[in-house]
Amino acid sequence: MMQRLRRWALELYAFFTTPFVVKNCLGMMGLFSLILLLTFWWLRCYTNHGESVQVPNYVGMGYREASKKARSRGFDVAVSDSVYVLGKAPGEVLSQNPKADSRVKEGRTLYFTIAKNNPDILKLPDLASGDDYEVYSRKLSLMGLKPRIVARVANPILEPNTIVAVIYQGDTITDKIRNGFKVEMGTPVDFVVSDKVLLNVNIPDCVCQTLDAAKFLIQTSSLNVGTVIPNGSVNDPGNAYVWRQSPKYDPNIQMRVGEQVDLWITQEKPAECTTSTEQR
Repeated sequence: MMQRLRRWALELYAFFTTPFVVKNCLGMMGLFSLILLLTFWWLRCYTNHGESVQVPNYVGMGYREASKKARSRGFDVAVSDSVYVLGKAPGEVLSQNPKADSRVKEGRTLYFTIAKNNPDILKLPDLASGDDYEVYSRKLSLMGLKPRIVARVANPILEPNTIVAVIYQGDTITDKIRNGFKVEMGTPVDFVVSDKVLLNVNIPDCVCQTLDAAKFLIQTSSLNVGTVIPNGSVNDPGNAYVWRQSPKYDPNIQMRVGEQVDLWITQEKPAECTTSTEQR
């Protein structure tokens, strides 16, 4: 038995040591090694394995400047969206994807959201009788508008915070909403809402309102219109604007029901009213 195994071992050794077999084995090993090397090289080139760059922060730059800098770093650039944001310059980069400081492969496309020039025109939602201010104001906030309460009127019938009137840019538009009244995105929409019956009421904010709107605010606050004092420019009091009131508007101070509010008016809407409205 041992002799037979020894004979087989000698025959195998003789076979694998022949020049023909050695040459073919070495050739197969070389070919296999070459295939492995080519495969790893191809995968490295295809995936850029181990190579990445850090994404700079382009938010706040103008689109032209941001795209120029991004392309100089080897990125491609595309605009994914454009939205109107009050106070932002047209073309300003508002957000980017991928975000700043993330690491990505060279040649990656950066997607920018930029500010556009003109605000969207939005139609106000229908206003039903007895609408609650909190519910309606959430709808406006989701649309990109800025709802705010400018006056509260004591009412023993209505629930507190029920919408009594809607004012836009100094004009009462309550009855116009059902016809699809449209406003600019980002602008304030003012509300007069109901309140509990109290002996004291909040001072309404009449400055920058038209005289008619100011009178409406005062009367719905259970106060009285006092002296109306025009300056030399007033020739049409109905369309004049309030530039001063007494007592001054202060959300932390109240007046007794029935007291008077004096108004100073001017014909043209004061320039500071536009700035004040945007900041509120």
